[in-house]
Amino acid sequence: MEKTYQPESIESTWYQHWEGRGYFAPRGSGDPYAIMIPPPNVTGSLHMGHAFQDTLMDTLVRYRRMQGRNTLWQAGTDHAGIATQMLVERKVAHEEQKSRHDLGREAFIERIWEWKQESGDHITHQLRRMGSSIDWSRERFTMDDGFYRAVREAFVRLFDEGLIYRGKRLVNWDPALATAISDLEVENRETDGHMWHFKYPLAGGESYEYIERDADGNVTLREQRDYISIATTRPETMLGDGAVAVNPNDARYAPLVGRLCEIPVGPKAQRRLIPIIEDDYPDPAFGSGAVKITGAHDFNDYAVAQRNAIPLYNLMDRHAHMRSDGLSYAESAALASRAARGEPLDDVAQVNLVPEELRGLDRFEARARVVEAITAEGLAVTVSDEEGRQQPLVESKKIMQPFGDRSGVVIEPWLTDQWFVAVESLAKPAIAAVENGDIQFVPKNYENMYFAWMRDLQDWCISRQLWWGHRIPAWYDENGAFYVARSEEEAREKYGLEPGVALHQDDDVLDTWFSSGLWTFATLGWPQQTPELATFHPTSTLVTGFDIIFFWVARMIMLTLKFTGEVPFKTVYVHGLVRDSQGQKMSKSKGNVLDPIDLIDGIDLESLVEKRTGNMMQPQKAKAITKATRAEFPEGIEPNGTDALRYTFLSLATTGRDIKFDPGRLEGYRNFCNKLWNAARYVLMNTEGEDCGADGEVALSLADRWIISRLQQVERQVTRSLDDYRFDLASQALYDFIWHDYCDWYLELSKPVLWDSEASMAARRGTRRTLVRVLEAILRLAHPMMPFITEEIWQKVSLLAGVDIDHHGSSIMVQPWPVCDAARIDEQAEADIEWLKAVIVAIRNIRAELNIAPGRELALLLTHGDDTDRRRLDDNARFLSRLARLSEVHFAAPEEVPAAAVQRVGSLELHVPLAGLVDRDAELARLDREIGKQEKLMAGVEKKLGNASFTQKAPAEVVEKERGKLDEARASRDTLLAQRRTIEAL
Repeated sequence: MEKTYQPESIESTWYQHWEGRGYFAPRGSGDPYAIMIPPPNVTGSLHMGHAFQDTLMDTLVRYRRMQGRNTLWQAGTDHAGIATQMLVERKVAHEEQKSRHDLGREAFIERIWEWKQESGDHITHQLRRMGSSIDWSRERFTMDDGFYRAVREAFVRLFDEGLIYRGKRLVNWDPALATAISDLEVENRETDGHMWHFKYPLAGGESYEYIERDADGNVTLREQRDYISIATTRPETMLGDGAVAVNPNDARYAPLVGRLCEIPVGPKAQRRLIPIIEDDYPDPAFGSGAVKITGAHDFNDYAVAQRNAIPLYNLMDRHAHMRSDGLSYAESAALASRAARGEPLDDVAQVNLVPEELRGLDRFEARARVVEAITAEGLAVTVSDEEGRQQPLVESKKIMQPFGDRSGVVIEPWLTDQWFVAVESLAKPAIAAVENGDIQFVPKNYENMYFAWMRDLQDWCISRQLWWGHRIPAWYDENGAFYVARSEEEAREKYGLEPGVALHQDDDVLDTWFSSGLWTFATLGWPQQTPELATFHPTSTLVTGFDIIFFWVARMIMLTLKFTGEVPFKTVYVHGLVRDSQGQKMSKSKGNVLDPIDLIDGIDLESLVEKRTGNMMQPQKAKAITKATRAEFPEGIEPNGTDALRYTFLSLATTGRDIKFDPGRLEGYRNFCNKLWNAARYVLMNTEGEDCGADGEVALSLADRWIISRLQQVERQVTRSLDDYRFDLASQALYDFIWHDYCDWYLELSKPVLWDSEASMAARRGTRRTLVRVLEAILRLAHPMMPFITEEIWQKVSLLAGVDIDHHGSSIMVQPWPVCDAARIDEQAEADIEWLKAVIVAIRNIRAELNIAPGRELALLLTHGDDTDRRRLDDNARFLSRLARLSEVHFAAPEEVPAAAVQRVGSLELHVPLAGLVDRDAELARLDREIGKQEKLMAGVEKKLGNASFTQKAPAEVVEKERGKLDEARASRDTLLAQRRTIEAL
């Protein structure tokens, strides 16, 4: 083996070996175990969330594979409709100076496929860097031919059963991309906004007595009003109001219910009227207590409008400009006013309530014009300023505003024709599957999140106004009637259409969540009943973040139960989100993103700063990010290797909690890899070319029996923890065993046997055999977590350990998982070694306290103790003398012990005679100096704590910290005084 551990020199070589030999393909005769990778976007790059999630999945897959399970980790990527279309649009604009509309749909789709062929596998290469043992031979893409057939089949079947329908409903609309988007693609941000207060005059100039009361029922305001006031953050939507709603329990407005009021916008002679209605939605304590209802532009208002049969007036076009189509404002206002009085409104789509002077304007420009017009007319609610003048009431406040996560523009709730899945009947069996335990969430508390969403489910909008994606299998005739089928030919036959009827396919595509909802079974060949589907479905485990339980997990459960009658997976392991070391979400805007490949390969400081600040338009922000990056990584990021990164992730994988990623821990696990590497070098130096006990008599030392016993315990603990998805506990148990038991103690305990000329050949063979066999088992235990370093070392150790390569194969990844043999647990050996360790540690403590050189031999006298202590000394005197550097060790009567340093191990007292070990006068002088330092520190803290001004005014945690400093200084002083008394007695 190389002298130093260099991960970059081994990782790519071993991955190519594994993939080339087909080790990732299903194999083994055991029960099937399948994981479907949550398909990353084809446009994506590996981020920390991917790297963390894929480490967990690979650990499970490698673990189950070594257990002999017939294991499949299904590969695949998602076509990522919006992201891919945007990327290729930018590419075409840059390279060809054309838009997608210049190219046309077919040519643009060809450009996307060309990009996919050239650049669409970037993230799959990065997954290989993480060591992911995915079966790449079965890689799927959500736009490949087989998957397209599955998506089309699912759509047609759901439509034929009445579970897919087309309707006009409110959706999240991205005006920049001109498409509906899902809730997951909406980013709600707190922004600076305004709340305007306006008057809606009562019809016919009527008035009423407005009365406000305090909490005790006392009248605080009584006045005659000829209006009802409302507050809004979006004045431009007032044009589409269908009503004003008040709470049934709000006595202030009880006289107004059923009356009409006037919208204060538009030509004064043509102002339209809307009714004042009762609904539970308004909160009497918020604002004026009255709420304008704009059903076509607000989700809450939409629900109120549906309950109260309020017309939905659309104000905007697909780019969020005020509409220019439809009837004139005068015609529209007249129709809407009649509708407010209860007359039927036949064609609401033609009603355009945008005044002519606002038509075609951007919504934000229209907002400014509306505010200006209402204020000029005196219909803004006013308040007195400091000088007593009346000013419009406009509150500056923080508001939550929805933005498109891709486009960055404000999302508009918009009424439009879309395709929907009716989910009520699909939800019931999906809820039951979790209730009855067919699907289990880990941690279990995430079931509550799942149930809360599933029991309040809304129909799912599945259409998107894009070109890239699964085109909806519906065809329209010239009259707008549509026909759903698997092909145009099938549509004509299915609906009995005449040959001359012209048809064109729907231009919309399906939401990517619809196609990915079929992931577990469509990747296995559905709708055909393939052998893979019969073998690996239902799959075993889904590893996912809690943020997509609604959008993906729940929809997979619904659709899979519907089409296969089976659950998609038996366990859903939900992990937290990876955040930075301060607990902040990693984002480019914050400049705190870490690239897992940089953590593996290393990156210099300047390149890291450039990655975090490149293309940043705000100089001050870039400067702050640069400063923070230089402080956190003054030397850049050193190479750490994949195994160290994986182990760091596993150590942080506590159930369900968000992960604070501290790069300092990564350095610690890089050191752990070094520790394992150096331990293997020691083992090989002492076993290669030697008799390792494959044949012949062996004798096992106490240390051999102890480490074998401890190995059984850790095998059981790691197995149990992985079965329970406690990756953190599994990694910690293995870390402690390798670092402390095997490396720190057993390797040291092996030296007296291997290097002692008096040790028997059988004892040496026993220790060599134990060295290599325990190391080989360690490597197999660690392999799912650290695949590369374990493979490299195993190749050197396996033959020495007697592994049957011909039977199992030439890679550690296909070796059997270590299984605890309870018969080899030796409780006496473990207790004896713990005694030995405690004695050695006690002697080391004496050396440290008295500054005695580690190599200097000491005499050790033992007093008190019991028969077990005497037996242990008799059995282990040779071990003890060599490891603790003792010139002599024996029991003595207490009265025979000279002045000595003392430590206790249970009832046993350990005495190291001090005569000749230390310079009495020099040591006393040193101790006096140290005692003086502690007493000076104590005096300063006592003075501070004696100051009443400090203890009363300082924060409690600061005072407590000072008290802790005093206790620590006093304990140190007392220890030093005890040492001084010992030295003084010499």
